[in-house]
Amino acid sequence: MYLSKLSPIDRQNKVMIAIPSTGLFITGSDTDVGKTYIGCELIRQIRSQGVELEVRKPVESGCIPDESSVLVAQDALKLQAANQGQETMQRIAPYRFEAALAPPRAANLEGCQLQISALIDACSLDDSNHLLIVEGAGGFYSPLAENGLNADLASHLQLAVIIVVKDQIGAINQALMTIQAVESRHLTIAAVILNQVVETTKSKMNNVEDLKMHCAYPVFQCRYNQPLQSVFSSANP
Repeated sequence: MYLSKLSPIDRQNKVMIAIPSTGLFITGSDTDVGKTYIGCELIRQIRSQGVELEVRKPVESGCIPDESSVLVAQDALKLQAANQGQETMQRIAPYRFEAALAPPRAANLEGCQLQISALIDACSLDDSNHLLIVEGAGGFYSPLAENGLNADLASHLQLAVIIVVKDQIGAINQALMTIQAVESRHLTIAAVILNQVVETTKSKMNNVEDLKMHCAYPVFQCRYNQPLQSVFSSANP
């Protein structure tokens, strides 16, 4: 339940989480909340515990053509680097489009009909012993394909969800609405991460403390341009 009556002690005890046994789906409360930055931080933390990963950003729009007119997916490149180059760009981000629009619209402009089934297939594991990390595009209810949203891909994959929220005024509302949306799909929420995508000057704002008053899930904060504090406990399931 996103409106919880946790005691202060219970809230304080929700500090770290176990690494989910199957993997993570990283979504946002909106676009441009820093999902990729947080995703890279989580990948590094999990790898540091000796866990083998496969990362996916199955579709990315706003890609930039290189000198050979090959579209370069900037977010996927960062995820690839965080996982120490274990996979090819084609495996991580097979569907890349140039227009900086919602993926199905960007695909349409290039004469492509992007189907949710193709994105589901793109998220398959090459090794069933590996952990899967998938980053969506935009917010949880953002269109991802002609016939599906980020929510639809997350529902099919059944991975634990990390919700990334821009740490600014209005973050509590955005976080609680996204929590409710994820809960409506009967998905497990691993954590909510408040991400400072710009340096804040509002020193009296404390979204972490305020969100914990209304949220039954672990809440973390990533300060502007700083490493994410440790999220995962060393005891894996």
